[in-house]
Amino acid sequence: MSCKCCKHDDEELESHPGAPVHGDGCDCDGCHDADVEPEDEDEDDDDDEDPAVLKRKIALSAVLLVAAVVVNDLVAPGLPLWVQLVTYLPAYLVAGGSVLKEAAESVASGHPFDEDFLMSVATLGALLIGFVPGGEPQFAEAVFVMLFFQVGELFEGLAEDRSKRSIADLMNIRPDVANVERDGKVVSVDPNDVRIGEVIQVRPGEKVALDGVVTEGESSLDTVALTGESVPRDVTVGQEVASGCINVSGLLRVRVTKAFGESTASRILDLVQNAGKSKSRSENFIKRFAKVYTPIVVYLAIAVALLPPLFSGDFAGTFATWLLRALTFLVASCPCALVLSVPLTFFGGIGGASRRGILVKGSNYLEALAKTRVVVFDKTGTLTKGTFKVTQVHSTDLSDEQLLHLAAHVEASSTHPIAAALREAFPCDGDDCKVSDVTERAGEGVIATVNGHRVAVGNDRLMQTVGATPVTCHTLGGTIVHVAVDGTYAGHVHISDEVKPDSAQAIASLRAEGVAKSVMLTGDRKPAAAAVAKELGLDEYHAELMPQDKIAQVERLMGEKGEDATLAFVGDGINDAPVLARADVGVAMGALGSDAAIEAADVVLMDDKPSKVAVAIRIARRTLAIARQNIVFAIAVKVAILVLAVFGLAPMWLAVFGDVGVMVLCVLNATRTLAAGSSK
Repeated sequence: MSCKCCKHDDEELESHPGAPVHGDGCDCDGCHDADVEPEDEDEDDDDDEDPAVLKRKIALSAVLLVAAVVVNDLVAPGLPLWVQLVTYLPAYLVAGGSVLKEAAESVASGHPFDEDFLMSVATLGALLIGFVPGGEPQFAEAVFVMLFFQVGELFEGLAEDRSKRSIADLMNIRPDVANVERDGKVVSVDPNDVRIGEVIQVRPGEKVALDGVVTEGESSLDTVALTGESVPRDVTVGQEVASGCINVSGLLRVRVTKAFGESTASRILDLVQNAGKSKSRSENFIKRFAKVYTPIVVYLAIAVALLPPLFSGDFAGTFATWLLRALTFLVASCPCALVLSVPLTFFGGIGGASRRGILVKGSNYLEALAKTRVVVFDKTGTLTKGTFKVTQVHSTDLSDEQLLHLAAHVEASSTHPIAAALREAFPCDGDDCKVSDVTERAGEGVIATVNGHRVAVGNDRLMQTVGATPVTCHTLGGTIVHVAVDGTYAGHVHISDEVKPDSAQAIASLRAEGVAKSVMLTGDRKPAAAAVAKELGLDEYHAELMPQDKIAQVERLMGEKGEDATLAFVGDGINDAPVLARADVGVAMGALGSDAAIEAADVVLMDDKPSKVAVAIRIARRTLAIARQNIVFAIAVKVAILVLAVFGLAPMWLAVFGDVGVMVLCVLNATRTLAAGSSK
């Protein structure tokens, strides 16, 4: 790819990091301002990349090749060489015209050493070698090389299209229209034109256009495009909905909370589209390898063609033999299999992960994930739901129901999460209880008069303030809320954050994947952290941590993990953003996680399931294994055929297999990454 404005290629653009490649401005020397109109690309170039066009070219070239063989071997054998050349040229030009054109452009740009150049030199040499004294005609072989090369290009195109389709399916999540309520009417507008605070309507079958909160209606949402989960999610008034989901049943009115550019759908697309910008070490190695390898094999081929005849004492008699070996050497030496299959492998891995609701921001993070040996979790919102729930009630003289009734009334006006848990456990709306003289004491709790009784709900300090003696609770974890009535202790309520259903599975799956240590870091109290760590079977936990303490713990663990291993941190809150950025791999919860955490992370889990961490590691390891298979296989086969070619033991067809055949096999192997994560 090159900049349409200045025509620099990718390598040159790397030295101009701000340069766009779509013609909307460029900072390269010699370019004009950002308003320069891009030149239209040659339509033929686009057609050549179209698999349908390639199929037609291959079919036509094959027909012409068969016709030429029939004419020269059956109808009129013994034709003059130049006539034979003319009969084979149509088949050659149909198959190799675009290759010759690309090679000429590469030479003109000063970067000749690529696969098009190698193929062009080798096949042109094969066409002309019959005119060299002592040389045998290789017309059919030259056409066959070009024909098979195009077959390889076709397989590459089909495989890349398949990878792109897995990500292109994701592009359909971005809605085109939002139905917004304005001036008493519902109007259809571009989602970019909807302002925060406006109300949109989402009818059954429509996509949610922007992120927001349901203000009216109940429905089920199809979230498969965002999370990879096929089970619809029920939503009702007060719950958040994400753009890109499909409304399955009832009409919803949604108050917009984020602009379209910051909505879930837009951010997912941005993450996926930019994922290819971060290259893995394997991809960078292949790029550097090809830059050094290609000119070396060209010079070696020249040496094979010239040096043996010079030292043989019969240059004219042996030149044709060594020239054919050199041409065979060139055909076999093309680095296509490596240059094409390794990036395609990582691209497929990212696509396969996105289909599972795992967004990886670059192939370098995929490679880092594969080496994960330590996984560190935040607690609240990551391993737990982040919502409090009443789990136990212990009363003295009152019944459990009466105790909850009084506590819920006292906390009726509080916005604290614990108060919300009490109200949820005993809804008291609409009863005839009278509540007055509500006093909230910071850091202690709330005191109020309920039906003439002075009721205090809070911690140990509040009990001491009202003259009540709290009973010590030996239950581990969670928060203890004490209740006193008219200065007499009445009991306590145990409230805890619920562990996510798949958190235990997440830890077990990580062990199955060979992760050496699972650690939890939290700002919560030690009893609560200990209860969660024990329930999930974590190897280590640290509680009552500030954000800077989490960073210190992560740095300690990074120092212990080993040189070739990586550490992944999984979190969701704003306070997790620094740790996500510091870890080797930061993994954020995408559905409920904060914007800061998602921005700082390298991997985003769209359904907030911690078990997806093990899936991501599995996908990464499978992808890396396939990339290594391709590298080892391609290099081994090429080295063997290159050695055979030098000694004249590799015919042209074997050289073609060493280039195009190996490329096809490697590309087909690379497509297996699209199914990565589905099984071990």
